Amino acid sequence: MTTKLHQMQLPREVVVGNETLELIIPICRRLGFSKSAFVVTGRETYRIAGRRIIDLLSDSNITADYFLVSSSTMEDIDVVRRKIDETKPQIVLGVGGGTKIDVAKLSAARQSTPFMSVPTTASHDGIASPLASIKGSKKPYSIMAQAPMAIIADTKVIVQASHRYTASGCGDAIAKFTAIRDWYLAHQAKNEYYGEYAASLALMSAKLVAKNAESIKPGSEEGLRVLLEALISCGVAMSIAGSSRPSSGSEHLFSHALDLIASKPALHGEQSGVGAIMMAHLHGLNWQRMKSKLEKAGAPTTSDELGIESQDIIQALVKARTIRPERYTILNEKRLTNRAAKALARKTDVI
Repeated sequence: MTTKLHQMQLPREVVVGNETLELIIPICRRLGFSKSAFVVTGRETYRIAGRRIIDLLSDSNITADYFLVSSSTMEDIDVVRRKIDETKPQIVLGVGGGTKIDVAKLSAARQSTPFMSVPTTASHDGIASPLASIKGSKKPYSIMAQAPMAIIADTKVIVQASHRYTASGCGDAIAKFTAIRDWYLAHQAKNEYYGEYAASLALMSAKLVAKNAESIKPGSEEGLRVLLEALISCGVAMSIAGSSRPSSGSEHLFSHALDLIASKPALHGEQSGVGAIMMAHLHGLNWQRMKSKLEKAGAPTTSDELGIESQDIIQALVKARTIRPERYTILNEKRLTNRAAKALARKTDVI
């Protein structure tokens, strides 16, 4: 029997802690990037961390060009990709939240340039994953890009962001409980590859966040560190698996469906957390405990808290399984009708 080639991209350096931005220079040099860098950031994140990073690079005689982005569309990718092509940096740094990191990640990948992740929020596991969520890509879900060469997460910077982002990260982490169940279900029903190590790593991360939910509160760097390490581990699990399977299942399909349906979607991790509550019920898991953990972390658990209409929740539940027809989840077995979706959302107190 021939074993299928399985390739993994993993970060070389991961640093989590207080005032770690200063370590960018020694890390760049250690990785062989001592001449030039290109920083992708946003207007606000430039003020928060981007300008400081550019100054650190310049003061160390590393040529530092930068570009500000405000969204993550294919047009943004094309613009940044051309900038990278013009400046030909040794390394691209994504400094900011998910939008900036995703643009930097995919743009760098398309120019075959290494990428470093410097998050200013902890809203989802994209800070460490090889995937990017891009609007207008004809796919309402994440697409393969590349894993970061290094991740530098400064808790002093991230803890100053709105707690809403941190709570969203908790939702994304806790959603791994149902994502792993869906992956194993696909393995049993469709003989899909199931990586036990990658699954265990993602599941351990979800358990860690659930266990420490009460400590992940506004202003707590200790709780934030737990969440960051869990999100980074989830990103690594995806790199090991070679797909988003360890971190994305029916609950993420629900979130992607909401992005298409709701007039004003909530944060990705917030929606995934709420989705996980309902998918846990379908899987026969303890959805009440999951809901309780999200509440303790300050994450939304209802449509009202998401700021999304009840009817949109129901429509998203029905539409979710059509988002990625090739991805087998519990939704393929349950095939929710409008009536069943409404009953599920009511049973779990989401609406």
